[in-house]
Amino acid sequence: MKPIHLIAAASIALLASSSAGLAEECNAAGTVGTAGSASAGGTSAGSVGTAGACRTDGGTTSSIGSGGSAATTDGKAQSKTHINDNNGDKLKAQTKAQAVDKGTFSKSRTKTSTDGDALQSTTRTMSHVPGEKPVKNTTRSKIILPEQQ
Repeated sequence: MKPIHLIAAASIALLASSSAGLAEECNAAGTVGTAGSASAGGTSAGSVGTAGACRTDGGTTSSIGSGGSAATTDGKAQSKTHINDNNGDKLKAQTKAQAVDKGTFSKSRTKTSTDGDALQSTTRTMSHVPGEKPVKNTTRSKIILPEQQ
């Protein structure tokens, strides 16, 4: 084996062993996520949210993400996302997306949260063309992390 290859192999082994010593295993972990989209006429809107948590002997770490988009051929479209860090492992995210074109509209809203023990996400969508019945849908996902042993 050439000296360069030996040095590279030793460096990789050293990095792998040092980072493995710092990592903690999750005693309990989970992820949730929901998404949805709606369209009517020349409008469309969609949103998505996801959250995850890992409980270790040193505490709980959480992550959250959310986003959305809206489009229209001849009207107004907007999307907004807000993420709140309430207290380390308590996170909340909300995305609203909506497109409107002369009374025809599509909208999607996703709310996602984690409080350390429970993760949940809900997406609601709705589209409407004047003179027709609105089309609505709701998607929910919720998990509770198991208690520590």
